[in-house]
Amino acid sequence: MLPTADEAMRELELAGELNPGPWVKHSVNVGIAARKIAEKISSLDPEKAYIVGLLHDIGRRVGIVDIPTHICEGYRYCMEKGWDEAARICMTHSYLRMQEEFDSEPDNEREKMIREYILHCKADDYDRLIQLCDSLAVDYGFVILEKRFVDVTRRYGIMEGYIKGWETAFAIKESFEKEMGCSVYDVLPDIGRTTLLTPKPWKPGNK
Repeated sequence: MLPTADEAMRELELAGELNPGPWVKHSVNVGIAARKIAEKISSLDPEKAYIVGLLHDIGRRVGIVDIPTHICEGYRYCMEKGWDEAARICMTHSYLRMQEEFDSEPDNEREKMIREYILHCKADDYDRLIQLCDSLAVDYGFVILEKRFVDVTRRYGIMEGYIKGWETAFAIKESFEKEMGCSVYDVLPDIGRTTLLTPKPWKPGNK
């Protein structure tokens, strides 16, 4: 079950009032990218793709939090609303490698919850679509994957498994492009211009 697109946008706006930041525009652009790609693939519903894209980071409504916290908060919030399809995307969007991300038992309850969910979840095309679009969308538009990976690394540093995750993102991109009959980049507005922009990495406290 999902909210309407208008409801999802309103939820995102309210979340932005609770926790202002570039993540809100990023989420809008993830939704736009997902819809644009889904319009080229007959098996995908562009409206659903747009809605789950808008809500993938909704857990950030609680404040400046780490990846596991915003994932769990987003899942919890969407499930309370009865939006199980959006809740699923909140859980899966940061784990491109899915089960392969977890090679040991986490030491805190949030990560244990995520691990248990992901271990019993088989990625579908909507999971993969938002994982890809999360890597294509920034707050100021759309960029090629390499640019986004550098942006994230500048903010957080290199983490274990990053490179394998990048390889998965490229594989997802190539898979969708076969179905689309064109490059993913062909459908993302103004990507050539925004890719060449070099804003400073956003950090909490920056405006």
